[in-house]
This record gives sequence, C-alpha cells and structure tokens, in this order.
Amino acid sequence: MVDVKRLLIVCFFTMIINLIDTLSYSIRPSGVRTRKLAVSLSLFNIMAVISRLSNMIQGPFLGSLVDISIKYKMVSALSVDMRFVLLSATLGALIGAPLMPTFVSVFSSAINGMEKAGSVPKLVLMSLKWSNIKKIGTKIVLPKISMLRGIKETKIPKSFLVYNVVITSIYTTGIISSLYAGALLPEFRTTASLLSGIVNGFATILLTVIVDPVAALITDQALAGKRTQQDVNTMVILLVFGKIIGTLLAQIVFVPASHLILFVTKLIV
Repeated sequence: MVDVKRLLIVCFFTMIINLIDTLSYSIRPSGVRTRKLAVSLSLFNIMAVISRLSNMIQGPFLGSLVDISIKYKMVSALSVDMRFVLLSATLGALIGAPLMPTFVSVFSSAINGMEKAGSVPKLVLMSLKWSNIKKIGTKIVLPKISMLRGIKETKIPKSFLVYNVVITSIYTTGIISSLYAGALLPEFRTTASLLSGIVNGFATILLTVIVDPVAALITDQALAGKRTQQDVNTMVILLVFGKIIGTLLAQIVFVPASHLILFVTKLIV
C-alpha cells in the first residue's frame, strides 16, 4: 500500500459518497407516497451537500496517493489501493441498501413536515425537539423478504436495469481509472486525469437517454394512478441491487478504462 492512513481517509469518504448516492433512490418512493415529488427532490439537496463535501475531502487525498506512488515508484502498489477504494464504494452501497425502508419512512415524514415548517431551517429546528426525537424509533423499518415480492412479475424494462449496472460501473471507476492512468504515464498525468470525461461521457449519455427518463416516467405514472406504489418500490430495489453489482463490476472495468485513457493520452500528446 502507498499510505495506509491516506487510503483509509479516501475509502471512508468514498463509502459516505456512495451511501448517500444509494439513499438518493428513496426520493421517488417518498415523493409518490406523499404526492410531493418536487418537495422531496428539493429536500434531498441537503444530503447532496454532504456528498459534495465528502467529495471535496476525498479528492485531494486520492490525488495525493497518486503523487506519492509516483514519487516513491510505488505505482504497482497504487493499483491495489485503487481497488480498495472501489471496494469501499461497494461497501457504501451495501450499507445503504438495508437502510432504504427506514430512510423512505423518515424522508416521507420530513416532506410532510416541510409543509408545516415552511422552510428548511425551521424543519431542522422542529426535528431537534425532544418530542420529535422520541418518534425516531417508530420510523425505523427493518428490511423484509416480503419487500422483494413482485420483482419477477415487474413490467419495468430489463434493458433499463442492465444499463443502470453498466453506468454505475463506469461512474464508479471513471476518475480512479484516469488517476491510475496518470500514474502509469507520470509525465502526462495532468492530461490523463482530465480525460476521465471520456470514460464518464459514455455513461452520461446512457444515463440521460435511457435510465433517467424511464425512472421519471414510472414515477409520474405512479403519481397519476397508472402504476402502483409497489411498482416504484420495486424499481428502487432493482436500482439499488444494480448499484451494488455495478460497483463490483467496476473492479473489472478499472484496468481496461485506464488503458483506454492511456491510449487517448498518447494520441493527444
């Protein structure tokens, strides 16, 4: 390993980022349950801030691992470190998965409370009242096997789910692959690191054209009464499973993506 302490910091914040990303799937079922999708999207931006702050801390430490590996000629050890970072992304998704039912319950209460509070600061103050803190235990929902009912019979497009796995794997390893490519070609590592867009660009196209529109359509159909709440719940369960599988698939994509970025870097320079 290049630097154990730095690696642990990177892995911790990578786990937090992916935990929040996993919990973000609860926006849609909470919005459908409360019939207030716009408010749910707005409130979740608060958690998105935590993810961005984690990313701000993770980024420099991740970059420092690359610089140290180049300085002390430990690039071979860096590849092992990067795989631990990818594994921490999977861990974040695995932690988030069983928390989904509880988060949907808590988030639904927050959405309804927003109407009474009128603003986010007032909502936060309301939630800190002892009477509301005591109610937290009633919002805990343990995951059950029964929640998986209907997955086989679901009418959600299979291609939508497959693309979600592929996109997750690419996004998970995009920056990591570009940084590793920079370590393999240190004299042009700035060019290589900025080419992460080549890897992520393909994923962005698939996300914008295939995954997001289908998820939005299913949610809107549930709000209009054309689909059931269970359809949205099933979609979210499959998206979460897809995220877990996608982060694991990133372990396979990691090296090929690095060599693709290396190839393009050499073409440019």
